Formats: sequence, structure tokens, C-alpha cells
Amino acid sequence: MDMKLEVVVVPVADVDRAKAFYTGLGWRQDADFVGGPDFRVVQVTPPGSTCSVIFGTGVSTAPPGSADGLHLVVTDIEAARADLVAHGADASEVFHDTGGVFHHAGTADRAPGPDPDRRSYSSFVSFRDPDGNGWVLQEITTRLPGRVTTPTTYQSAAELADAMRRASQAHGKHEERIGKADPDWPDWYADYMVREQAGQELPT
Repeated sequence: MDMKLEVVVVPVADVDRAKAFYTGLGWRQDADFVGGPDFRVVQVTPPGSTCSVIFGTGVSTAPPGSADGLHLVVTDIEAARADLVAHGADASEVFHDTGGVFHHAGTADRAPGPDPDRRSYSSFVSFRDPDGNGWVLQEITTRLPGRVTTPTTYQSAAELADAMRRASQAHGKHEERIGKADPDWPDWYADYMVREQAGQELPT
């Protein structure tokens, strides 16, 4: 039985303020349903996400601003931060954790800049919505083995283009190693992109 995360509920105090913030980031508005003076449901979806975010009136008993550590996955942490800032978010600088595994809670053990080796899963940016709900961007370019069990898919044209750029750079090194132009480069690209998303060993 598949169980796919569909919705995350974020507690807010001012629904219109939250709606303006999230749609201002470029998140798609899916619904704004009013069911009476004490019930309102607003649903938005981050670009490329299959999971949506709901907030409103009467949809959560959690204190406004109490959500923390909500993660959004991006393929280019620096470009994603620049996009957040351009849309008005007070985003942190790019950081990595001194422990090198996963970031600590709050701002403890943050080191400036992306992970020195630019390892997948290891570079972050944080921001908060007007109520204080905490979000984290995490850069993931290559999945760990076993994390992807579905066919190769890309959620947006931008995500596909990023994967093609990485394949192009790797293929350039491949051609340098073999000392000639590779006439079968489409097959090499496809193999690289499928393996990268599945977390398998990449071709050389």
C-alpha cells in the first residue's frame, strides 16, 4: 500500500497575511474555501512539489508559528536562496553543518557557505513565514541508494534542465577520458540521469 505525503498543515494567526506571503513566493494557490466564520481552508503548493501546504481558520489546534523544520528540496541551493530573497523572504545565508550529516536544530553548529565538497543532502538555507513557522531548503542533487523506487521523473522543466546540465558536465569529462567525441551521447546522458536519480553509481 503506497502512502504518499499529500498535505502539511501550517498553523497561522493571520490567514490573509500567510496567503500573501506564500503566494508571494510563487507558490500556486489551489484553494481558498470559507465554510463559515470559524472555518477557512487555504491550500498552496511549492513549485514542483507533489505535497501541498494548508493553513487557515479551524484547521489546526497547534499554536501559530509552532511548525519547525519543514524541508523543501532544491537542486541548486544558491539559486534557490536568490529566488527566495527576490520574492521577499528573509532567508539565511547558505550554510552547512559542522558535523557534516544533517543540520542541528535552530542555528547551532552552522558553518557558512555550502558543504565544502558540495555533497548531496548537505547544504541548507532557512527562512520563516510571518508567524514564525520554520522552513529549510536542502540541496539534493543525487539520491542515496534505495531512496527512489518509482520510474525516473522530473517535477518541472527547470529540474529536468538542471539534471541535463549535470549530465553534460559529466559527459564532457567522459569524452576527455576517452579522447574522442562520443556519438552515443544521448544514451550516456540517459543512463547518467536515471542512475543519478536512483542513487546508483554514476557512469564515468
